[in-house]
Amino acid sequence: MVQEVFIRILFFCTILLVVEGLNVVDFGAVGDGQTDDSNAFQQAWKALCEVKEGTPSLEIPLGKTFLLQPVKFSGPCASTTIIVQVLGKIVAPASRDDWKECPLDGWLSFSDVANLSVVGFGTIDGQGSVWWTNQKLHNFKAMHFSKCDNLQLSGLTHINSPKNHISIIDCNGVSISNLQIQAPKESPNTDGIDISQSTYVNITDSNIGTGDDCVAINGQSYHITITNVNCGPGHGISVGSLGKDGRNDTVEDVQVQYCTFNGTQNGARIKTWQGGLGFAKTISFEHITLIDTQNPILIDQYYCNGGHNCQNGTTAVVVSDVTYRDFHGSTIDNEAIKLECSETIGCNNIIMEDINITSSSSNSQTQAYCQNVHGSSHSVQPIVPCLTSLIS
Repeated sequence: MVQEVFIRILFFCTILLVVEGLNVVDFGAVGDGQTDDSNAFQQAWKALCEVKEGTPSLEIPLGKTFLLQPVKFSGPCASTTIIVQVLGKIVAPASRDDWKECPLDGWLSFSDVANLSVVGFGTIDGQGSVWWTNQKLHNFKAMHFSKCDNLQLSGLTHINSPKNHISIIDCNGVSISNLQIQAPKESPNTDGIDISQSTYVNITDSNIGTGDDCVAINGQSYHITITNVNCGPGHGISVGSLGKDGRNDTVEDVQVQYCTFNGTQNGARIKTWQGGLGFAKTISFEHITLIDTQNPILIDQYYCNGGHNCQNGTTAVVVSDVTYRDFHGSTIDNEAIKLECSETIGCNNIIMEDINITSSSSNSQTQAYCQNVHGSSHSVQPIVPCLTSLIS
């Protein structure tokens, strides 16, 4: 652990030495945690975005706390590469009355900025607890990235977002690494990373514990890789939800590997609404460690989030070509595997190999439930009755 921290500090110190840039303090930012520094940040961004030569950078310095109202950082910028170094702390207003506006997208919103890197070892604090008691009052995320191709996010700590901590939408080529994302288990809809309409997203070496999905992969997202993510508390790593209100949602080529689910409500989850269209296919969950996970493996084609009058539909999002391989660990629920697929289409080519999920209670045995599922299994405990067992 000490070595990992040293390497991270050395890496970011190297960035500081190599890249000369702007500092928000030079544009009037105070950084006392009380003064509204939004205008200073906007002026600093404008200057940064106008730099034409080299690799311009903007520093949010160590040892200061910057209070920001909702701020939009818009491109395109003159330079082909932009670096934002967050070394200090950025905080949202502490009470509802202190918010001057409720943004439609994000508290800190980046749009149309290609080759953007947001790096450092600072903290983004959404101070979201004032919003958690009534989510109907807002729909905004802490950090929102839209149309930011070749995006890099690395090193930061994100805590207590009003809703999603990081939202990625309509981005192509995203690298996310070494993040710490934290919110209480009881905080509603505080997804760690929410991905929509994006391609070639790579998430690695991060710790995520929130009140909702650690990572959620939504419609029109392809080529997503998630490696070495520690998830918990939270609702697991989810594909979906897909097909709400009859939407045509598609997700393809998702790889989740070498991840740990510790005390989560779900582990590897696929969730779709009845009446939807589209597909979720070519998905793999491999080399997964489970520690007291409630629902380790779950396909739910009857997903219905609270407050909706859900009815069975005549259509469904097609779920196919899903592989679960090398799952080991414990569950607090006897039903370790639940594959609840639609009567309309069912789930096809579901493959399970080398799975051993035991109960956290020494007096209980795990079991599997499935309906309308077609596929095969090899060396799986508990036995999944819907799958054809292959004997080596």
